[in-house]
Amino acid sequence: MTKKSKSAPAKATATPSSSGAGTRTSDGKSPAGKAGGNAKADAAHLNTTNNALVDHAYLSEAEFGTVAETLQRNLATTISLYLKFKKYHWDIRGRFFRDLHLAYDEFIEEIFPGIDEQAERLVALGGSPIAAPADIARYSVVQVPTETVRDARVQVSDLVADLTRVGKGFRDDSQTVDDANDPATADMYNGYAQTVDKIRWMLQAMMDDERMN
Repeated sequence: MTKKSKSAPAKATATPSSSGAGTRTSDGKSPAGKAGGNAKADAAHLNTTNNALVDHAYLSEAEFGTVAETLQRNLATTISLYLKFKKYHWDIRGRFFRDLHLAYDEFIEEIFPGIDEQAERLVALGGSPIAAPADIARYSVVQVPTETVRDARVQVSDLVADLTRVGKGFRDDSQTVDDANDPATADMYNGYAQTVDKIRWMLQAMMDDERMN
């Protein structure tokens, strides 16, 4: 008597997300976890097989989504702020050239570590930073100038406005991620807010020099 062979169980098919993502990954396999790839998704949640195992540690998926959005935005903003300081560092001319040329690099040294720290924090929570130039520009709240600005007062005034916005953003996001059960990221943001506030104060104080008019 011939035994009937057991048929292999059918593979589960993922339900399409509300963002319109497909039910399969690029190589035809079923993705695990939440997939979407919409504008607010971090790279670890794009619809690809290699991102199937995403562990958010003690955060729920919803909490991670909240925290990841702030980390992605602040990462892009910090990169843009670094590039803007460098652009003005290269372009500054006139009587304040030496003071600002050197000061901008000193401020960069304080800002720069936050780039790696925020990216690695996102990875540690089961995410992955989106870092293509177009994505940096899309997420950042700081715009890197494409034109040449040589005037000291114009540069400093522009940076003070940016730092005011960035400092407030870190403060607000600290509260947001704390409410999302992530006090560690909140502590990071509090430290960045303090650094940004200090740099803003120093630049604003320079504008009190009448020779800058």
